[in-house]
Amino acid sequence: MRTNKFTLTITAAFITAMVLAVGLAATLAHGSTRVASHSSNQNALDTVRGATGRYHSLTVAQASGYALLKAKAGIACIDNPGVGAMGVHYVNGTLANSGQVNPLKPQALVYEPAANGQLNLVAVEYVTFQQQWDATHGAPPMLFGQPFMLTPDGNRFGLPAFYSLHAWIWQDNPTGTFSMWNPQVSCDAASVEAPWHAAAPTPATSGTSPALPARGPR
Repeated sequence: MRTNKFTLTITAAFITAMVLAVGLAATLAHGSTRVASHSSNQNALDTVRGATGRYHSLTVAQASGYALLKAKAGIACIDNPGVGAMGVHYVNGTLANSGQVNPLKPQALVYEPAANGQLNLVAVEYVTFQQQWDATHGAPPMLFGQPFMLTPDGNRFGLPAFYSLHAWIWQDNPTGTFSMWNPQVSCDAASVEAPWHAAAPTPATSGTSPALPARGPR
């Protein structure tokens, strides 16, 4: 009888140890997957930085087909007081109308106005029109493991419904690399007198006036 109790005790202890070991292995594997995913994203974003670093020069961005996008009200710098800002968007119309999402060819470049009247590149944005995308896809677009946000018709830009995803690769964002708003970005230095604000709007916003406000919420 003593032998049986001893055997049962050893068996129970062995089973418990095995359960704990399996659980630990699963936890470590899950953690490794998350670390691998994060590392993969970082590598992908580093590649995007390499592809877009030249656009720190607004002149180069404009020569590459990017043009200032203003809201219907003429607002160029998009912010949300108390939450953060997006900044000033320069959009490549050809890429925006391509119906394609290529991480190395963002449809929009996002800049923050500086006190000296210049623009500093802070993010890239991927944009595709909903109708065009949905016609050939069964789900909204994703990049870097992140789903795009849908902006419906009737938006401030006067554009058809579109999917978009920001990637704050040139400015840290404490709310997340792919968040819409960045509390560390501001439109305080936006001015209608800045040379960039007087630039011609993209065709989608033609008819706006540079004399209207330089900043405002999306």
